[in-house]
Amino acid sequence: MSFDQLQRREFITLVGGAAVWPLPARGQAPAKLLRLGIISASPRTAVFLVAFDQKLRELGYVEGQNLAVEFIYVGDRSDVVGEAMREIVRRKVDVIVDAIGTQTGLKAMLAVTTTLPILMVAVGYDPVASGYVTSIARPTGNVTGVYFRRPELVEKQLEILSETFPDKPRLGVLWDAGSADMFSATERAATSLKLSLRPLKLETPPYDFVTAFRTLAQADAQTLLVLSSVYFNRDRPHIAALALQHRMPTMFVSRTYAEAGGLMSYGPSISGMFQLVATYVDRIAHGAKPSDLPIEQPTKFELVLNLKTARALDLDVPPTLLARADEVIE
Repeated sequence: MSFDQLQRREFITLVGGAAVWPLPARGQAPAKLLRLGIISASPRTAVFLVAFDQKLRELGYVEGQNLAVEFIYVGDRSDVVGEAMREIVRRKVDVIVDAIGTQTGLKAMLAVTTTLPILMVAVGYDPVASGYVTSIARPTGNVTGVYFRRPELVEKQLEILSETFPDKPRLGVLWDAGSADMFSATERAATSLKLSLRPLKLETPPYDFVTAFRTLAQADAQTLLVLSSVYFNRDRPHIAALALQHRMPTMFVSRTYAEAGGLMSYGPSISGMFQLVATYVDRIAHGAKPSDLPIEQPTKFELVLNLKTARALDLDVPPTLLARADEVIE
């Protein structure tokens, strides 16, 4: 089935350009029209994509003047990324932003082109270990961008949990094959923090979270760490609701979980990562090649606390946690 047929049948609302931003250019963007392709698992209105657009405007790119955006939204349909990529290439873009963030998405894109510049935002895999780029410093080929090293994140997450709930040493952990590297780091960090793990690996998606939480409760888990997984991310509201139902304070990797009702999250600012990718778009527009641009790692991390959920759990939130939170959701 062609991508055009997909559009007509079930994806007719998923493809679209962006609105023209009537703001004056403030940077030194090239006068030549830049054609930018974006394939995304989130709609154009997602907070991090809005931040990406804003950064482009700050760099002097104005849609309808010196910028044309070809945006294709694929949702969680990883099976259509290849067709979406072929469609983006047919539209003769100059650079492609992989806003899906998964290894499956990047692999499907590279199967279509090894010449067009691809800017990735890798949030669920290591592009070097997976073989998509040769090194961080010199990513030979047509791929560069941003990614964060997930194992290093876990130690900080567990520190926050243990400091916030010193009387709750039994830690449940939800993980799967895609977060195995993070789980290994969790085991090491838990040992140093004297936490007793209650791990639960989910095997076959779509996952049965109702049974998973029942199992964690039977194991007497007092708090819960949910590791990064594309399959967890899809069910954020469901996971947050089950954690509340089981009276389980929970730590997540992304603010989107806290926004969906989870207690708290600590992780890289996805908006910040996309703003950095916007600067890469600008550098490529000025003649740089992907291999000229070392892969960056995020420098901005954020702790988000959902105070409404804390109240629903009857938790006394320590003033120190409130003070260190980058955002408190009321």
